[in-house]
Amino acid sequence: MKKLINDPKNVVDEAVVGFEAAHGDIVTVSHDPIYIARKDAPVAGKVGLVSGGGSGHEPLHGGFVGFGMLDAAVPGPVFTSPTPDPILAATKAVDAGKGVLHIVKNYTGDVLNFETAADLASAEDIEVRTVIVDDDVAVKDSLYTAGRRGVAGTVLVEKIAGAAAERGDDLDAVAAVATKVNSQVRTMGVALTPCVVPHAGEPSFVLADDEIEIGIGIHGEPGRERIKLEPADAIVDRLLGPILEDLPFASGDEVLLLVNGMGGTPQVELYIVFKHAAEVLAEKGITVTRSLVGNFVTSLEMQGVSISVLKLDEELTGLWDAPVQTAALRWGR
Repeated sequence: MKKLINDPKNVVDEAVVGFEAAHGDIVTVSHDPIYIARKDAPVAGKVGLVSGGGSGHEPLHGGFVGFGMLDAAVPGPVFTSPTPDPILAATKAVDAGKGVLHIVKNYTGDVLNFETAADLASAEDIEVRTVIVDDDVAVKDSLYTAGRRGVAGTVLVEKIAGAAAERGDDLDAVAAVATKVNSQVRTMGVALTPCVVPHAGEPSFVLADDEIEIGIGIHGEPGRERIKLEPADAIVDRLLGPILEDLPFASGDEVLLLVNGMGGTPQVELYIVFKHAAEVLAEKGITVTRSLVGNFVTSLEMQGVSISVLKLDEELTGLWDAPVQTAALRWGR
């Protein structure tokens, strides 16, 4: 194992200190219990947004804390859910009296711990709504999940719901927007290599040099099938087919296309993937009106990619275009 770490037990704590040092203009950090909050939180008159989950998926979630997105993010140990205590602390820290929305990826530990934190917050008269993100079409149940997994579509939920909160929508309205995005986004990914969790010290699964895993999860969970490596266009076809069938998408739709690297994939390869994905959509009469390419929901150093397609309308497009200022996404401000 070759990693730029000091002690596997301190990876998250040290990374959060570094994150605070790099982005202290937009965030503050609580170290005990650990969470990252918007520097101006709580924001008067605004619904608070809190997300979180195991570390190792950066920039998700801490990289999306700031104006126009999350008010707080709670990082757990690598690939392990945070406990309810820091989730509750983050919820209290961003509550401005208008309620708090929890955006939770559909993994059993995350769902249970956020649910407990929401119950504790309710006991302290904080109104909490929860939206579960489950955009992965690859498998219904997997290693850490009952139902579909929450993957790269989470970024789109956080951005669009964050914009709704920023413009002053109430808690029910922000939750409705988040739910709408989740209902209209579909994702599927592929792994070319496994990743190594620092405290484990060995790959999370084994792939031969000529093998890839179609439908991989962001923790290295098994996907739909393991096949021999194919050209990029053929892999894109394997990912896009189930996505387009699932919603379903149709000719005349306008969409946001997200090509998300899993952490170890060069940007040049991501654009090759985007090229063919956009061509396939155009052939089907689907217009890509918004796009995002890069590493946003990763799996440590895994080489691979996921494709997300979000069906847009005028409201969602406007909320996507709204100003945002976070460590990982910023425009318009």
